[in-house]
Amino acid sequence: MKILTFSGKTPTEALKKAKLEVGDDGMLIETREIHKRGLGKEGLYEIVIGLDEATAATYSKINKPLQEQKPIKKHSEEVLYDISHAATQISQIADVAEEPMYSYAQEKSLKPKQASFEPKELKDIKSEISKLGDKVKLIQNMFWDEKSPDIESQIPAEFAEIYRLASQSGMNKDHLDDIMRMTLQHMPAKMRENSSTVKRYFQTLLRKMIPIRLESMPTKGTKKVIMLVGPTGVGKTTSIAKLAARYSFLMQKKYKVGLVVLDTYRIGAVEQLMQYARMMKLGIETVVDPPEFSSALNSLRYCDYILIDTMGSSPYDKGKIEKIYECLEANDTEFSVDVVLVVPSSIKYDDLKITYDNFSSLSIDTMMFTKLDETRGFGNIFSLAYETKKPISYFSVGQEVPEDLVFASSDFLVECLLNGFNRSKV
Repeated sequence: MKILTFSGKTPTEALKKAKLEVGDDGMLIETREIHKRGLGKEGLYEIVIGLDEATAATYSKINKPLQEQKPIKKHSEEVLYDISHAATQISQIADVAEEPMYSYAQEKSLKPKQASFEPKELKDIKSEISKLGDKVKLIQNMFWDEKSPDIESQIPAEFAEIYRLASQSGMNKDHLDDIMRMTLQHMPAKMRENSSTVKRYFQTLLRKMIPIRLESMPTKGTKKVIMLVGPTGVGKTTSIAKLAARYSFLMQKKYKVGLVVLDTYRIGAVEQLMQYARMMKLGIETVVDPPEFSSALNSLRYCDYILIDTMGSSPYDKGKIEKIYECLEANDTEFSVDVVLVVPSSIKYDDLKITYDNFSSLSIDTMMFTKLDETRGFGNIFSLAYETKKPISYFSVGQEVPEDLVFASSDFLVECLLNGFNRSKV
């Protein structure tokens, strides 16, 4: 094998130089950082390209006359144009290939007794289109300057796109590497033919790894008591109003709903919830001290649902969290309280994990994620559910009451994680 080295101010520039000189015949072996870019200092990167013996035997660098040479920048533009042009060609070829299939399908519908048949030539064309498409994706992903995961085997080319998407979603790197290692070990070889099948497999795997609490209704003679806890400003009070409206008006049966307010530290929050209670004609009780908690629950025992709003607390304010704990401990009724941790999807995974850890003394049953409309990365949500094994019950996707509340599903979260939030799919 012949080894060639190319350098540039960025890995991308070095790769472009290699592309200009050896075309598609080379194999990328290594990317090295020689000098890191700093203030007033340009970076220097090297990539190592290998040529097999057959290619190396015919390889020779041809220098153009000075008047025909082009600046690197212009050559680079042409390389990128070639990639774009290749993608356009794929699309055009695909359109041409689909036309005979469409005509054949129409013809088959007129003659239902004939067996379906796909000409070998057409199958070959579609196979080549798929391979060419993956080569373009591979080139595009090589421009993404990110280190490969710390796993024993190198990521195959067809996995590069899905690894990039998951990594940029905010997913914890250790979790992503674990999943990628599992995928490489267990994914059938036949499914690795192109990046599309890889993505479908990865989506299915992620769906199975997300714990979800399906919404269930109270049975006859029972009631559901739900307490929302979490940091300040995450939207607990608005979420309580959404749940109250959902249970009161949007279900097949209109349930009786009562509210309990522990958030007496914030007068505004109490007034806001009382306003919702008046609008929806709901019973509401306030609790100042833990001994009052059981009395409040007993006062609302005629309700099917009792929703409890708690004071917002910094994850580091153990005093306020302890106050909530004391209320739960003071509960001497027959009602079991379901504790839901409400956290925003717009903060990084490490902060989500710290929040969970500090509220875990309250024996969290499920999690609700808010502000999905205010972020573009959803891997942090996956990582918290994956790490804690606590199911997700609801997503809040905006401020509108009650429209912007959806019960959780793994399909919805994986779609957001890999393709971004789309309100039309809510």
